[in-house]
Amino acid sequence: MKSTVYLVGAGPGDARLLTLRGAELLRRADVVIYDALANPELLRLAPPTAEFVSRGKNMSMPQAEITALIIQRARAGKTVVRLKGGDPFVFGRGGEEAEALAAEKIPFEIVPGVSSITAVPNYAGIPLTHREHCSSFTVFTGHSDSTEQATALRYDQIAKIPGTKVVLMGTERLEEWSQSLIANGMSAQTPIAVIHRGTTGRQKAVTGTLATIAALAAKEKIAPPALTILGDVVKLRGKLNWFENRPLFGRRIVVTRRTEQAGSFAHRLAELGADVLEVPTIKITTPLEKDAIVDCLLELNSYDWLVFTSANGVTMFFDIFFRRFQDLRDLGGARIAAVGPATAAKLRELHLQVDLTPEEFTGRKIAEAFKKYQDIENVKMCLLRAEVANRDLPDALAELGAIVDDIAIYKTVPETEDHGGACERLLEEGADWVTFTSSSTVEHFHARFDLPKLIKKFPALKIASIGPETSKAIAALKLKPALEAKEHTTDGLIAALLKAAK
Repeated sequence: MKSTVYLVGAGPGDARLLTLRGAELLRRADVVIYDALANPELLRLAPPTAEFVSRGKNMSMPQAEITALIIQRARAGKTVVRLKGGDPFVFGRGGEEAEALAAEKIPFEIVPGVSSITAVPNYAGIPLTHREHCSSFTVFTGHSDSTEQATALRYDQIAKIPGTKVVLMGTERLEEWSQSLIANGMSAQTPIAVIHRGTTGRQKAVTGTLATIAALAAKEKIAPPALTILGDVVKLRGKLNWFENRPLFGRRIVVTRRTEQAGSFAHRLAELGADVLEVPTIKITTPLEKDAIVDCLLELNSYDWLVFTSANGVTMFFDIFFRRFQDLRDLGGARIAAVGPATAAKLRELHLQVDLTPEEFTGRKIAEAFKKYQDIENVKMCLLRAEVANRDLPDALAELGAIVDDIAIYKTVPETEDHGGACERLLEEGADWVTFTSSSTVEHFHARFDLPKLIKKFPALKIASIGPETSKAIAALKLKPALEAKEHTTDGLIAALLKAAK
């Protein structure tokens, strides 16, 4: 049974510029066939069971093979998303793929994408039109080598067209086509900008004139993908360059939180201009020893306190709880303590009142917060946390007379997948910062990459720690964080990174 094929525009690079329709289709895809220019972060929207097929970094899979694969998967009844950089019908060969599908009578849908034609100039602070400069713009490819009269570029005519000119895929032949425009009457002093990897944290711009740009771009080692803009509007970049003026622009920051938690932290860093590499080091599973969890559920009504030390603990506990109980009231009458605002927020999502949120997150400080709240002599506490965790907190509570059941409600295991290619980029290019939000992220990151060895390879790489417990794990590797957040939250970590960037 033939299924529908969706030719989806992935946008210009910034994953957040994907359309709502594109995101909806990715979430239900059986097969995703994607180009190198499609942001690999978008693959996380697809189900983990989906088949992912890359065309290769240099379009190594021939177009005929791509088209045949799309048709074969559709005939097998798979929902196919063909994810293409920019817009499917703008220099993306989407028209050819759609023609092939029509010939095979396979249903298809075209989902427009935000094109680099408009997006990259916007992110570079260059308006394509402006009342004081021009009222039109022209787009052409600098990559064309066509000798066919219908498709060959006519530089004699292009040079005479008024308004802004946008050149796609023109970097490799920059000197050739820029000189052709000059030879055909375009002013050698025409302002020009070449934007590399526009709309991403890796954006890099070079400005000059039509006569000088080829040499300037070569000096700055500008390589594809890049977009070129010609015209007086380029002069406005000095005033309108909003994207590159953000506080963390130019900093490559590694986020090591697990995929489900990294999102908001990574997005906020990206909004501040950072080039974010999401390298999740851990994933959460159920612990090997389950008897203690069963006993805990049977004794819920006997506890005075339920203590959650992470959002992961909240998620895993209530996943298990609702498999056994149908009613939240079966939780009993225990008070609830949450270590950290993210943990408290996760509990509030379940409409549970948090009775105590310690301001500091070390074991000793948490125990002191309980002592201030009440006398905890003979108070029974259920501590719900990771299978492998340090003993500071239960020991500190026990010293104050509490009866503590330390229950391993989840287990952290290494993450080994690299769907987005972030690990590969880290090993090839390094980074400015690697951020750690728990001791387990440090340990698992080190197991995968050998942190001291990575820093030796990239001496400029600095470590950012969320707090003292995480810093202890870093110190165990005979390393020292360049910064430690004063407030032991992702907000505090971002504030410390912003301070370091000044």
